Amino acid sequence: MKFPVHNLKGEKVKDIELSESVFGLKPNDLLLHQVYVSQYANRRRVLAHTKDRAERAGSGRKPWRQKGTGRARVGSVRSPIWRKGGVIFGPTKNRNFKKEIPKKMNRKALTVTLSGKAKDKEIIIVDSLKIKEPKTKLIKQTIDNLKLKGSVLFGFSRDERLAKRAIRNLQRVDDIDVENLNVFDILNHKYLVMSEEGIKFLESKYK
Repeated sequence: MKFPVHNLKGEKVKDIELSESVFGLKPNDLLLHQVYVSQYANRRRVLAHTKDRAERAGSGRKPWRQKGTGRARVGSVRSPIWRKGGVIFGPTKNRNFKKEIPKKMNRKALTVTLSGKAKDKEIIIVDSLKIKEPKTKLIKQTIDNLKLKGSVLFGFSRDERLAKRAIRNLQRVDDIDVENLNVFDILNHKYLVMSEEGIKFLESKYK
């Protein structure tokens, strides 16, 4: 499976052979859906939280004596039936939305995703992502030279991490370390840009 390699100026440099076991697999929408939903759930932050009677502010003293007043029995001003009391069945921060996916399924889903991107020509391979200075202008010129229109995800190897600082101010452009590539981030971007070094790392890890 041959794939073109460009330089940062957008010029084609050569062709490289991609591994069929990583970039040439058949589609599997059911597997991708399972893994995508699980990764989405694992990133979910629990924000809504209501205080129960133990968390509400208020005295622990009994408001009035148990009998003889003619009023209903009350044990605390933090009772849920009182104004400013605790909430009984409200949402709490103790909810857990995490889902577990077996490692083999996760690895398989990632290679299927990479294969789909390669088939749609949405993986852009460059000879190197190393830049002398972490300037946003250089990355913006690279995107324009490669004629990428849409959201872009840059996958950086360990030696290319200096360039990560250059894309912070660009809209619809994100970065990730190649060893942390995942189905969720890849599918949320139209293009995946990597260097030859990043491609070799993926092939050695998932082949």
